[in-house]
Amino acid sequence: MSSRSTAKKIFRRPICPFCGMPIEKPTEQATRMPVEMPIGYCSCGAVYACDETGHNLGAAMLEALMYACGLDADLASGLLPEDDYLQEIVERYDYLSHLIVPGGAMEGRRIRGALFFVRLYEDVQEVTRPEAERIILRGAQGRARPKTSDPPTSVIPLTKRQVEALVQDYDVNAAIEAAPGDKKLVRNLQRLLYSGDTLTRKRAADILGRVCAVIAEHNPGTVSRLLQNLFTAVSDTAAFTWGAFEAIGEIIRCEPSLFGPYVTFLLPYLADDTRISQTVEAMQRLSETRPQLLQKTAFRLCGFLDHSDPSVRGNAARILGWLGFSEAASQIKQLVDDRTMLDVYNLGRFQRISVGELASEALKAL
Repeated sequence: MSSRSTAKKIFRRPICPFCGMPIEKPTEQATRMPVEMPIGYCSCGAVYACDETGHNLGAAMLEALMYACGLDADLASGLLPEDDYLQEIVERYDYLSHLIVPGGAMEGRRIRGALFFVRLYEDVQEVTRPEAERIILRGAQGRARPKTSDPPTSVIPLTKRQVEALVQDYDVNAAIEAAPGDKKLVRNLQRLLYSGDTLTRKRAADILGRVCAVIAEHNPGTVSRLLQNLFTAVSDTAAFTWGAFEAIGEIIRCEPSLFGPYVTFLLPYLADDTRISQTVEAMQRLSETRPQLLQKTAFRLCGFLDHSDPSVRGNAARILGWLGFSEAASQIKQLVDDRTMLDVYNLGRFQRISVGELASEALKAL
């Protein structure tokens, strides 16, 4: 019993899980990022992010991956674990002492921190390593992180009923004007993501994406945490998740330069028959503003052009059109005579259109 108790008190210096070398304490970086966690760099090329709470590992993974890619969001969003990089988590990390605390407690403090490691494969590192080293090592030299400007304060926040009316009227301008100072606006819009009315849900997600783009200008961490919560809701198979998928797509769509890497978390749902329609629709919305983020999914999307769900067929064709993926032209041509109708959302309205018409539009884009 005593030996077990003693073992729990043994602290150790953290090492890289890939090469076994001791690592330096991660440091605050001057480069603005969505969640802004301390970042470290190992001589083997691994990059690690420190999540001091242990509750934001998804965000830590994104930051480590982004810095490993030299802050190239387009590249990071196209990489897949195991195919392009390895990842490991080192738990029970105490940022203050830079020690691993196996027992989970130190000097009366609970230790819940974690280090999320990402190591790109050598062929990818050949491209990214010089820029990643330059950014991280310069940041470690003590530059102060630039402070973002404080948002203006809204004198009178919108009430729940006002937000409902705003969504009902699709008053985007009013939402954007209120966004910087109305701290309850996001929460009130989130409520409407669970509306039983499909158009209300679509409009709420659309406006939420635009509002989050405004908020991200001065507080990107808030939006990043919202995305993490939405993905948590999506991962709950017992939850009603239509609004969550739609909101994820709209938030990334409206600010792809910051939140593009979150596309990586959407891709696994392409293999889920119960979520594929929602996933492909969210991806289609994103493809309208930043199709490059979906470039590596093109071949996979070709397999959905004959899917039994018309919305999956139609949206897959649209994405491939936005991508300019000419290799899919012959398959998309086979859909031109598909007269199955579906509702396509755009700018607060539904448009009734056939799969064949969507396929024809995709062919023109190609």
